[in-house]
Amino acid sequence: MNVTGKLRGLISFSTVLPLKSEASIEDIASLTLHWPLVGALIGVAVGSAGVAASLVFPGAVVACVAYGFAIWFTGFHHLDGLIDMGDALMSHGSFERKIEIMRDPRIGTGGLGLLLIVSSTTIAAIYSLPPGALFQGLLIGEVSAKVCLTGCARVSRPLDGGTGRHFIMASRSPFTGMVWIFWAAAAYLLAGVPGAVSVAVAAISGVFIGLVARRNFYWSTGDVLGASNEVGRMMSLLGLLAAIRLTGL
Repeated sequence: MNVTGKLRGLISFSTVLPLKSEASIEDIASLTLHWPLVGALIGVAVGSAGVAASLVFPGAVVACVAYGFAIWFTGFHHLDGLIDMGDALMSHGSFERKIEIMRDPRIGTGGLGLLLIVSSTTIAAIYSLPPGALFQGLLIGEVSAKVCLTGCARVSRPLDGGTGRHFIMASRSPFTGMVWIFWAAAAYLLAGVPGAVSVAVAAISGVFIGLVARRNFYWSTGDVLGASNEVGRMMSLLGLLAAIRLTGL
């Protein structure tokens, strides 16, 4: 299948956009390192929604609308992974038992707790963005979410079954670092040093989440990758805000 067909498949897989594609999961996963490009598309949509909301609503509402749009536009797919990983982290027993808990459709205290931490912090971070940097911050946040996901996949151990395996295997590339540098440079052009810092923080966060998964579950699943997307968005926004304050920009 050509690259265009695969990209359409990746966009359809990552968003609620009803794009027709005959791409298999293997075809889609072959573009894992290009996921930040889809993140840029998502970021434009989220940033536009945030700016539109800012024309009629106060800051706190804008932050909720922007975050709500982001998780809706991505089909709540990654949010589900965040909750499942939270439940598994709170569980005890063998690696296999923790994977089983992660796949359980029921929601436990760990999942609710992690959801509350990540969602509330993300909303607060969006609210704290300077008004003139709202669009740029939301755009960089979505790109960084995908950078974080690739970082997590890069250091993860694939489970034999599940869709996550294909993305983890496809991330085994010597060009991963170059992809991160490219997007850090792009973020620098968009928002200066804080933009580059935001992407760097997301990449480091992804590696950290992958290592946490190795220690706690041995393997990583699609839920772990989804969780890294949500944590990556949060951490990139925090990195952006910290860099803005420290540099005085």
